[in-house]
Amino acid sequence: MTTPPETVAPGEPSASPSRVDLTGEAADLLRRLTGIHGPLMFHQSGGCCDGSSPMCFPAGEFLTSEADVHLADLVVSGVPAPVGFWMSVSQYEYWKHTHLTVDVVKGRGSGFSVEAPEGVRFLIRSRLLTDDERAAFGIAAPTVGRLT
Repeated sequence: MTTPPETVAPGEPSASPSRVDLTGEAADLLRRLTGIHGPLMFHQSGGCCDGSSPMCFPAGEFLTSEADVHLADLVVSGVPAPVGFWMSVSQYEYWKHTHLTVDVVKGRGSGFSVEAPEGVRFLIRSRLLTDDERAAFGIAAPTVGRLT
């Protein structure tokens, strides 16, 4: 699925159902990083510490497999190729009921992610999917309550 070429404020739904959106700051950084590194991709592994943050790599540098879920191809105005967003299957099981917004904050994250030398890091802001979004993606509502 390709997300619309819009940016959203964290926690705000986009105009059309999407699994992943970008803030304006994240889109600006992706334009700058694409000029330096060429086409890009994200992967979120779900490991501890920086592993739970989205890591940005030159496209194809991080090899995905059946252990990864492709959530979106992010369309960014001024970036020639969509930016793929991948997540490990195990992390997806925890996050499948959420909408993700890629944002940027000051500070240094992992040295493996291409934004590290810029003095900023990508992070995820999340919210639960709406009923309409879950239906659009074919995701059942989570089971809540006590097991008997």
